Amino acid sequence: MQDIGVMSLLTIISHFVFIALSFNAFQSLRLDRYFTQERQNKFKVALVLFSVAVGYGVSSFFLSFLNSLTNMTYLIK
Repeated sequence: MQDIGVMSLLTIISHFVFIALSFNAFQSLRLDRYFTQERQNKFKVALVLFSVAVGYGVSSFFLSFLNSLTNMTYLIK
């Protein structure tokens, strides 16, 4: 039962870490200079939503990869 709690915590931490990494990566591209001042707020919202989508996808891939690695130990035994 404790293993479920650890995996849940790992999942939440992984999602937040990869969302933060993707947000920082998109901010470093400095795409805001291509938008007018009137559209900056919409661009910021789109940037956050896009970061959440990409970060969640990368995190899901990472967690799936870890799950596959742990399942391979049953194949070897």
